[in-house]
Amino acid sequence: MDEKMLKKLSKFTVLYAEDEVGVRQNVHEMLSLLFKHVFLAKDGMEAYELFLQKRPDLVITDIKMPFMDGIELSKRIREKEPKAHILIISAHTEVDYMLEAIELSLVRYIVKPITETKLLEALNKFLLSRENSGTIEFSDGWFYDMDKKLILHEDEIYELTKKEVKFLEMLFDRDSVITYEELEATLWEGDYMSLNALRLMMKNLRKKLPEGSLKNIQGIGYKL
Repeated sequence: MDEKMLKKLSKFTVLYAEDEVGVRQNVHEMLSLLFKHVFLAKDGMEAYELFLQKRPDLVITDIKMPFMDGIELSKRIREKEPKAHILIISAHTEVDYMLEAIELSLVRYIVKPITETKLLEALNKFLLSRENSGTIEFSDGWFYDMDKKLILHEDEIYELTKKEVKFLEMLFDRDSVITYEELEATLWEGDYMSLNALRLMMKNLRKKLPEGSLKNIQGIGYKL
């Protein structure tokens, strides 16, 4: 698996609902290697209760389950969380099931058997849908709103300067060290970047980020 994809998935939590014990164990083993936390449910009702308690980033559910099927589960989740990311797995390819599932705007509808390839393709689509949703979670409980150019954490909202926005978006896009030379060229747009001005910017930005998240690589630049 691509290391960048693995790193991204490791920040998220997933709820997996499946009534077949063998399938549930096999998929759980795969998911445990990828996600920060995996919450398991053996039926739709248990899955719904877990969703309300844990608010996972992704829901993966089978269609046919006791007490509440995957379609009904998805509908109830949508009522509580309209933008919830849901992936349905089923042994069924009947048109009625698929049409009803499509109306739910799912991440993907996977037909059993579940293979590593199918699962990874669906998870990659989940990542893309998260990135296109307008927010990026860059640390536990910390979000960057790409549309409004704000940092969000619990009930706190941090406004950003033009330079801070450019810098953060460079970090999110590259996932690597941003050099001093790049900072001067991009943020100062060719003007001279004094050491004091750089230090002041980083000092102010750190107040808007989780502690220890912005690293200074001595003599090179900065990274998350």
